[in-house]
Amino acid sequence: MRGVLPCSPAGPRRFGAGAMQPEDAPLSLRRAGAGPASAACACAASLPPAAAPPPPPLPPLLPALAVPAAGPAGPLCPTAPGLCPAAGGAQGQRQPAAGARRARAGAGGGDPTAPPPPGRGARRGRRRMMLLRMLRMRRAGAERGYPGSAWVCCWLLGWQAAALQLPPCQETDYHFEYTECDSSGSRWRVAVPNPAVECSGLPDPVRGKECTFSCASGEYLEMKNQVCSKCAEGTYSLGSGIKFDEWDELPAGFSNVATFMDTAVGSSEGRADSCNNSSWTPRGNYIESNRDDCTVSLIYAVHLKKSGSVFFEYQYIDNNIFFEFFIQNDQCKEMESTANKWVKLTDNGEWGSHSVTLQSGSNILYWRTTGILMGSKVVKPVLVKNITIEGVAYTSECFACKPGTFSDKPGASGCQVCPRDTYSEKGAKECTKCKEEMYYAEEGSSACIERPPCTSKDFFQIHTPCDKEGKTQIMYKWIEPKICREDLPDALTLPPSGERQDCPPCNPGFYNNASSSCTPCPPGTFSDGTQECKACPAGTEPALGFEYKWWNILPGNMKTSCFNVGNSKCDGMNGWEVAGDHIQSGAGGSDNDYLILSLNIPGFKPPTSVTGATGSELGRITFIFETICSADCVLYFMADVNRKNTNVVESWERSKERQSYTHIISKNASFTFTWAFQRINEGQDSRQFINDMAKIYSITVTNAVDGVASSCRACALGSEQSGSSCVPCPPGHYIDKESSLCKECPANTFLSIHQVYGWEACIPCGPGSRSTKDHSACFSDCLVSYVKDNQSLNYNFSNLSQVGSLMSGPSFTSRGTKFFHFFNISLCGNEGKKMAICTDNITDVTLKDMVAESEDFSNFVGAFVCQSTIIPSDSKGFRTALALQSNSLADRFLGATVETTLENISIKADMFPPSPSKIPDVHFFYKSSTVTTSCESGRATVVTMRCNPNKPDQGELSVPSSCPAGTCDGCTFYFLWESAEACPLCTEQDYHEIEGACKKGFQETLYVWNEPKHCIKGVPLPEKKTSTCETVDFWLKVGAGVGAFTAVLLIALTCYFWKKNQKLEYKYSKLVMTTNSKECELPAADSCAIMEGEDNEEEIVYSNKQSLLGKLKSLATKEKEDNFESVQLKSSRSQNI
Repeated sequence: MRGVLPCSPAGPRRFGAGAMQPEDAPLSLRRAGAGPASAACACAASLPPAAAPPPPPLPPLLPALAVPAAGPAGPLCPTAPGLCPAAGGAQGQRQPAAGARRARAGAGGGDPTAPPPPGRGARRGRRRMMLLRMLRMRRAGAERGYPGSAWVCCWLLGWQAAALQLPPCQETDYHFEYTECDSSGSRWRVAVPNPAVECSGLPDPVRGKECTFSCASGEYLEMKNQVCSKCAEGTYSLGSGIKFDEWDELPAGFSNVATFMDTAVGSSEGRADSCNNSSWTPRGNYIESNRDDCTVSLIYAVHLKKSGSVFFEYQYIDNNIFFEFFIQNDQCKEMESTANKWVKLTDNGEWGSHSVTLQSGSNILYWRTTGILMGSKVVKPVLVKNITIEGVAYTSECFACKPGTFSDKPGASGCQVCPRDTYSEKGAKECTKCKEEMYYAEEGSSACIERPPCTSKDFFQIHTPCDKEGKTQIMYKWIEPKICREDLPDALTLPPSGERQDCPPCNPGFYNNASSSCTPCPPGTFSDGTQECKACPAGTEPALGFEYKWWNILPGNMKTSCFNVGNSKCDGMNGWEVAGDHIQSGAGGSDNDYLILSLNIPGFKPPTSVTGATGSELGRITFIFETICSADCVLYFMADVNRKNTNVVESWERSKERQSYTHIISKNASFTFTWAFQRINEGQDSRQFINDMAKIYSITVTNAVDGVASSCRACALGSEQSGSSCVPCPPGHYIDKESSLCKECPANTFLSIHQVYGWEACIPCGPGSRSTKDHSACFSDCLVSYVKDNQSLNYNFSNLSQVGSLMSGPSFTSRGTKFFHFFNISLCGNEGKKMAICTDNITDVTLKDMVAESEDFSNFVGAFVCQSTIIPSDSKGFRTALALQSNSLADRFLGATVETTLENISIKADMFPPSPSKIPDVHFFYKSSTVTTSCESGRATVVTMRCNPNKPDQGELSVPSSCPAGTCDGCTFYFLWESAEACPLCTEQDYHEIEGACKKGFQETLYVWNEPKHCIKGVPLPEKKTSTCETVDFWLKVGAGVGAFTAVLLIALTCYFWKKNQKLEYKYSKLVMTTNSKECELPAADSCAIMEGEDNEEEIVYSNKQSLLGKLKSLATKEKEDNFESVQLKSSRSQNI
């Protein structure tokens, strides 16, 4: 709809030639190009209603184009280059003629807008003439792409104005504007009536400056003559630019759009904690982003006639909020100029700048922030100020200086800030002084403020430097600038000063040489601060460093300052004040000031004897501090490496008891350590919490270059000299106490980085580890052995030495933002080198910078185990997943063992489900030297390796079900790695043999693994074995024959004696039968026996004497024939008969 404006009773809607702006935009912005389009056509509704005579009837050719004479439902009037405001004017070369005709008519005393005289012919000629003019207008509009009906609309309005009796226009009744540029890059300057002005006889349109024309800074385009003129005093101009430096409210044209872009949780409309209240908030001199995890965009649209740029200053110190700046065209496509849309982080208290090129045409600017709340900690907002846009077509008037600033010379390109105790209103040429007795004003004030009565919050106490008598005085001073009054009721006066106290001693490494100040000890000497400096004994060297524990004056390598992001009230103030046994935060100018204390260390150097050591620690800084707060105060500890980037190492919120903190230095570089204390992080200039303070009792730095010594330590001596000259020991060597010579540490020990004197400096490596060649650390070669029940289990984790990854989650923040915990694990490393790498992809350096200066890449973490927080692309509407908050969980390997405890690190038995096999788990223990507030001893990590034949290759990594983030306390992390590669190496006890049957003299022996198999590699399974064999053995045959014969003999004897028994039974039964045949008569005794001297008369009838085999055959035959054997007996009775 650009170029077509709705008519309204209030007159035309006037906009500049630049950005798209609402109707209520300031005139200076609209004329400077801060509106969507120019309107060069007045509306019919602005004319008087029915009292005026009606216009002549339309020609018969155009009956369908009749429109009402007045009313809000008027037509839509397009932007017409020179034709619409004066409908009777010609275009091109005929325009001067039309103007001349108007001039002549005016000179003759007639009204140029009066209707033509009556008369049919004249009226016909007038109509014919106007019709031809209208047709020319339609043809010109068609050539420029405008619809014909729009030109008829403007022709009708001009015709109606010509028919009314209106007064002639004066110069104050109208202003000039440029029309839209056509395809050839040209435009017209037209006169547009001011609102609520009714007149006739507007100046004719004239050809304007080319569309790319603009004035220099400090000038504006005077539209009447179309020449550049200097801005008057009290105003300024950027020439072709617009500057937004007043943020008392959101300037016209800016808008806020807040969304919660987590598509996984659901829309924000249905939740009570939606983002409707999230927005960018104006704070006077700057605008502040949201502090929650909503996505809020600050949007501004601008239409440029030529290429330009956008420039702004910002503060972005918290990487828990993502800050991006990008540009879209009118089709919502991002410009190539903002391909790298992520804005760099800035140091605490410093303003950064960002500039992007703008293309001609429509540009929609986006400042977008998204907070990531991983806990209860509130993110620090992004601050933006001084937004400057270059490339608008022209500036038709100068900008008035904002309140608190002034411009005292013509042609100014900017305004100056009013000094302290002065003020100015908008458009001031100079600043007005306040009545200093009763009022005061800060720099850049728009009004004077009444001075309040003095209270205890308006003065502070300091200690003077020691005098020659060793005394210091307690002095009280007003906080500068003094804004209170002592002559008001209930006002406090300054307490008396001058109380003398004994000076504290000098700090270690310094001495008092009969003067009032402490002097550093010369090189090669030492002092405890109470005695004179002494030379180190032979065989020793000074232990260089700094130890500040007495605070009578600020040390020479320390500085203090005060900084406020919104003003300069505390510039020049001391941020911290010395107080004898401690140094404490000062008063500052307001509660939201940053009170800064910095310490510069040019570098770190280990002792001479360990110069060749390659340990991870070169030095350390330790300080003891305390915070006393009644509000949401914060103490930041920051480190700046080589003056390239400042990172927040640690921060403490609210009150903290006296405690110690240590930071390890692992590289030799120039460091600036900074302590910044802020009482409250709100945009208000007040002193409600001046009693909130931070105290630092001592600061100790070891191995500092250019340091001083409080003691001496032993050093190694050369083997060929007996002097006191110290020599560096080779890597992995300690100093022998007896000979003061360097000796290499034993195998599988590493040299302590804190002690090199004596054999006890060599620390044994843990189980399952061995030392590097230089004895700088212990590492695992992925081989672990374990003996149980006289059985040796050998593990080889080489196939798992590559980096393993684990993504746990998802988890959700309090507002529902989805995120994952991502872990990289390097089980064994590469001979002590940490292979697991975690990197933030939202950083303040490019990938090229990371490759070139990887050591200074603060978001690049290398460790045995590292962690990153991953926000998926669908969680916040980003194109790619975001990785942030990378940190090291393990940078030192302790050992690998089946035991559940090592160096005070334990793993509970119920941390993971029990193993289904009897193979013991192997635990890898690691330690991190990074100390945090919640983990005073640093973090620890345990990786449990479990044999699981069902998970081949890399297997599966998991975290405890009770601790989905991998840790339950935030300090000790546990991981379970299940894989077949975690099984022990196979031995002879892991398989058994199976013998086959003997077939055709051959027998096979097979070997199979025991089931279930819980081993890998190691001893291979033996091949199948084949051996010769016989069907039956000789002695087996003999034994079988003898056995068979014995069995037959036994059977035969049994049968024989059984038959014998049968015969005896028969005889006995015969005898009994014979006896029973006579009643009561005993039979005569038949003697079967042979009396002495008698012959055997009875004969048994046998055919012949048979052999044993014959007897057996006969017995068998008789048994078949008869059950009993017949025996003939010869008795005496029978003979007698």
